[in-house]
Amino acid sequence: MIVGIDLGTTNSAVAVFRDGKADLIPNSLGHRLTPSAVSLDEQGTVLVGLPARERQATHPTLTATAFKRLMGSQRVTRLGKRDFLPEELSALVLKSLKADAEAYLGEPVTEAVITVPAYFNDKQRKATRRAGELAGLKVERLLNEPTAAALAYGIHQLEAETRFLVFDLGGGTFDVSILEIFEGVIEVRATAGDNRLGGEDFNELIVDDLRQRFAADWGRDARESDALYQRLRAAAERARRALSEQSAAPVRAVWKDKTYEYELTAEAFEARAEGLLNRLREPVLRALRDGQLEARSLREIVLVGGATRMPAVRRAVTRMFGRFPAHSVHPDEAVALGAAVQAGLKSRDAALNEVVITDVCPYSLGVDVAERNPDGSLRTGIFSPILERNTVIPASRVSSFHTLQANQKAVTFTIYQGESRDVQDNVALGEVSIPVPPRPAGGVTVDCRFTYDINGLLEVDVHVPETGEQRTLVITDGEAEPDDLDARREALAALKVHPRDTEANRAVLARAARCYEDFLGDKRAYVAHLMAQFESILERQEPRAIDTARLALSEALDQLEGETFL
Repeated sequence: MIVGIDLGTTNSAVAVFRDGKADLIPNSLGHRLTPSAVSLDEQGTVLVGLPARERQATHPTLTATAFKRLMGSQRVTRLGKRDFLPEELSALVLKSLKADAEAYLGEPVTEAVITVPAYFNDKQRKATRRAGELAGLKVERLLNEPTAAALAYGIHQLEAETRFLVFDLGGGTFDVSILEIFEGVIEVRATAGDNRLGGEDFNELIVDDLRQRFAADWGRDARESDALYQRLRAAAERARRALSEQSAAPVRAVWKDKTYEYELTAEAFEARAEGLLNRLREPVLRALRDGQLEARSLREIVLVGGATRMPAVRRAVTRMFGRFPAHSVHPDEAVALGAAVQAGLKSRDAALNEVVITDVCPYSLGVDVAERNPDGSLRTGIFSPILERNTVIPASRVSSFHTLQANQKAVTFTIYQGESRDVQDNVALGEVSIPVPPRPAGGVTVDCRFTYDINGLLEVDVHVPETGEQRTLVITDGEAEPDDLDARREALAALKVHPRDTEANRAVLARAARCYEDFLGDKRAYVAHLMAQFESILERQEPRAIDTARLALSEALDQLEGETFL
């Protein structure tokens, strides 16, 4: 049995696709959401979910929450006498969800589609996959949360060509994805986000307000006592949630047998949150820029994530787009339901046999290079993207590089993920070296091809055309089984053809070349212009743009000489 799991910062959920629809699975308490919290009791027994979260204020040294924000790091959380990595804490939540699903379904759950923020990097995705494996699950797919939300929204059931923007503000992360549906295909056009922006950050504003108001009473405890901080976090969460329904709410905390309280108005909270609300704009603008789209071309703005319940956020979105967003999906449940739809696709459920989904690279992938400064000195550690962010995947791209030193014996490529020009600010994924023949500086060309699939497998092929030497580095998003890895690499092998070498593109270029020979004067110049235009698009290696350009070239040639015949 395969299920869909939303592993959230604040809450998690599990769902299953059966009888033609996705259903959330209740936990042992009958709740559809399980708090992402882990605690140890005095006997060392692990508590997960609501029992753990309720101990946060009273047993802060034995309880952990919001550890999703630490995924991909080596940050250790100590609970009592035991140390936990973020993926180990996440695995305990996943294991609890797995047990709930098995009790509900009456059969073993062995596989899962687990959602991740679209803007998670490679290390964070690997940590999530490891968490699933530690919980005893085969992670069939890591699905971006906005894509899951779009599936829950039902865009896979729509027939007309249309575009949506999914605005996903959860407890700890913020994602924006633009999705398009055409001819039965759901394509993610662009994604952007902020992994350090969510409901927890809005809570911190209230925590800071409390600290300032009662600093004289609390003294050093205001900054140094973790027990007090956890009480303030709980008070802030309650107040923020109350402000989603009313214009004012009490902020109340008890410390050392004394109650501290004040009233927070929605207006005052929104003014305090102005800086965070402004940070919501840049990812939206980046996604629109990368997708080469205008806001007015979007059919709907879909809100997902518990933090989008805040009126201040909804007003910010309305101002951003000049219209009201859609509220038709449950902000806390949509991602898990969408993960279940993807699980149904994986299990080839008959109700979903016509749905095809594509996704994009959330970050650029490239290598480190060096270049000469005007004074002749060498500058190293420069990032050269090969697969740029928001490239539709699966994809394969190749770039050519040249030796920098005379009689250089080898070229080493370090693989990076990120957007910074300085590689030190990006995430290093691996390294591959290849020998080159001794030649003058710039005398040897080395081709570096990146091939990337939807499950996070990156294959780097380095080739020296002069000698035929080739090296391959495979970077996976987890510890894949050898047979599974071989199958995925075989699927990728079909991608390792430059678009100019595919039959359809070679055919239209051959036809254009023949037309160039057949015509003279202005018509010949026109054909030359068409060929140059098409070849420049081929160099960009973007399949969808190439398909559109090839059709346009064919139609132009049809107008010149009539339709082609077979």
